[in-house]
Amino acid sequence: MAYRCRVTHPPKWRRALLSAVAVTVISGSLAGCLHDKDGTAAIADGGRSPEALRAQADSWSKRYGANPGEKTASLGYARALAALDQKEQAVAVLQAAAIKSPKDQVILAAYGKALVDTGDYSQALEVLARAHSPDQPDWRILSAEGIASDGIGLHDRAQSFYLQALKIAPGDPGVMSNLGLSYALARKLPEAERTLKEAAQVPNADPRVRQNLALVLALQGRFDNATQALRHDLSPADAATNVAEIRSMIAQPNTWEAIRGKAPAQDAKTTAISRSDGSSGAAPQTAQTQASE
Repeated sequence: MAYRCRVTHPPKWRRALLSAVAVTVISGSLAGCLHDKDGTAAIADGGRSPEALRAQADSWSKRYGANPGEKTASLGYARALAALDQKEQAVAVLQAAAIKSPKDQVILAAYGKALVDTGDYSQALEVLARAHSPDQPDWRILSAEGIASDGIGLHDRAQSFYLQALKIAPGDPGVMSNLGLSYALARKLPEAERTLKEAAQVPNADPRVRQNLALVLALQGRFDNATQALRHDLSPADAATNVAEIRSMIAQPNTWEAIRGKAPAQDAKTTAISRSDGSSGAAPQTAQTQASE
């Protein structure tokens, strides 16, 4: 059975849209659930206080300091650092572990995912390619490779990775959401909508799948439908407020580039999603091509 981890999610569109790459909003989180083949437990940071997370990081730091580069200590310490949003430090820890154990696929998978989290997509692709083999592909790593490919604009390649992942984990809502956002960033909005609708119908779909669907519907000017999608998880008032915020963004320039990581993201009230033809203004009725969760 494919492993699916539960991830925390921001309650507002603002936090999602201020992420560097839209597809990473959900995909990066799910890719972070690369389970260790040796059974090492992942850090479950959802709901933990900052104090608890820091205490956990301090504990792992001492264990790591006693044996730098050791597998279990490196993985645990890196996860603790990532939970504290110290992603660059997590990369450094895993890089040291990868140098010490250059053929350990569990370490390489964690290292590649950490590189995705910091936006070092080209290096992530090189590392992730060594984290599994063609005869034993890992759907979580394939999804992470898709995120990295989307991050450097290789959207056809990204979609190929997601489709390969779905052959191993059919119907996984996180991978399907990645694929839908990849279509959206490629400005293939009908394909994006169809894929995200299918993902949203999966019983264990994360609420962000429906947030992504609402975004794609809004990009097509279908604000009532976007509001309806959000009402599955939000009150009618909150859903309406979020869609109104998205609608105001669409009238502004440069948000599409900010989502792709090509331009600095600003406050959500002044950042916008451009039309898929590259100009600002109302969302288009149809779209053509694309843009990592």
